[in-house]
Amino acid sequence: MSQSDEAVLKKFPTGFRGEVLRPRDPGYAAARKIFYTHTDHATPALIARAADAQDVLAVTRFAGETGTPLAVRAGGHSVDGSGMPDGALVVDVSALKAIELDTSTGIARLGSGVLLGEMDTTLERHELVVPAGTVSNTGVAGLTLGGGVGYNMRRYGATVDNLLSMEVATVDGRLVTASAKENQDLFWALRGGGGNFGVVTSFEFQARPLGPQVSAGFVPFPAESAPEVLAAWREYMADAPRELSVIAAMTQCPPMPVVPERYHGADVVLLLVVHTGPPEKTEALVDGLAALGPAIVKAVQPVPWSVANSMLDAIAPPGHRSYTKGAYLSELTDDVIDIVTRHAAAHLPSAGPVASTVQNLWSMGGAITEDFDEDSAAFSREGANWFWETVTLWDTPDQDAGFHAWVDGVHAALKPHVRSNCYVNLSTDNGADWRRGVWGSPERYARLERAKADWDPQNLLRFNKNIEPAKAV
Repeated sequence: MSQSDEAVLKKFPTGFRGEVLRPRDPGYAAARKIFYTHTDHATPALIARAADAQDVLAVTRFAGETGTPLAVRAGGHSVDGSGMPDGALVVDVSALKAIELDTSTGIARLGSGVLLGEMDTTLERHELVVPAGTVSNTGVAGLTLGGGVGYNMRRYGATVDNLLSMEVATVDGRLVTASAKENQDLFWALRGGGGNFGVVTSFEFQARPLGPQVSAGFVPFPAESAPEVLAAWREYMADAPRELSVIAAMTQCPPMPVVPERYHGADVVLLLVVHTGPPEKTEALVDGLAALGPAIVKAVQPVPWSVANSMLDAIAPPGHRSYTKGAYLSELTDDVIDIVTRHAAAHLPSAGPVASTVQNLWSMGGAITEDFDEDSAAFSREGANWFWETVTLWDTPDQDAGFHAWVDGVHAALKPHVRSNCYVNLSTDNGADWRRGVWGSPERYARLERAKADWDPQNLLRFNKNIEPAKAV
């Protein structure tokens, strides 16, 4: 950070009611911590931990008036580390935890610091859900602004498909509502365009019926059977009910008590199963999945929704280094299956307390691709019948090169088979050319550029999958 930048930050608003932390202050190190550790070297110049929406507005107004680039920390789950970049002014909204539910309408209003687990446990008491992600300590804000996919997307669509409105602090110093009736261009852009346009202080969702219990768990198969299992699963999902969600994970088997010990840590293809439909139909659905190959065990049982939506917490813990890639697939072809299974067999061995490689294949379809028009939101889903992602975790910098090379190798091999549009949240940033295709057609990207020019013409909100403002003609 330059001396001029430091001089600007010394003028930070004295009326800010939350906590203001600089690198030498007590509490800075704890405030600086986010989910992944590979960007721990970054040192934000100032972290403003907002107490309420007015604090957030004070920060965005200050950024706009001084031309200071601004980062946003909500759940802190970004694999790019965009919530705590080096030398930045950061507004931390993680304390905005209010959850309000109108039980007569199912409308839920959530502060932008709420985590998925907090939302899930509150809503499940009323047999309601907001379709969202799959790890309970993910922030609602970042997940929603990227689009939001999870176990309920086949039944109820993406998170943004269930979003009614947002309260947004803008860099020109206003607190505005974005909805289908107010600031429609901002509402469209924020639903998938990320934090490029303003800082959201609260979200209003239409919650959907769910529960009181769901069925969730795992059906693992030995790694050598992965090609036949994935090919059979592809056919199985063509007629599966929307209430059934299945993710096929090629990974190392967790040491679950129900799994024979010889498979603990062994390579497997693990079907993660969540069924939210009538309980009496679950057994037949699980039996059908287990019949796709030589199943090691069937471990699917009735659980509360909050338990189902935290299954992946154990294999996606905080405090580790990570690198990810993801892409949409129009078809799960035999060639794709061959590529992912070959690379799964060639993954890096564990070399520390935690080291894992996961390739997930998601079956999409249903509501998320059939019930909502491509142009209903910035979030793109055209042709996205399947979704592939890699997730890697390791502990020490000396392992960085190996894990990066493995992920990049899978991505390069799949490149001829994937679509240019993508779900932005589950991939590290792949550069400007990639970003121009992520949101779909050139016309859609141009619409995002215009929204950026209208709401953040200085590109102060640039610590994200960044969209630059459209140039004046």
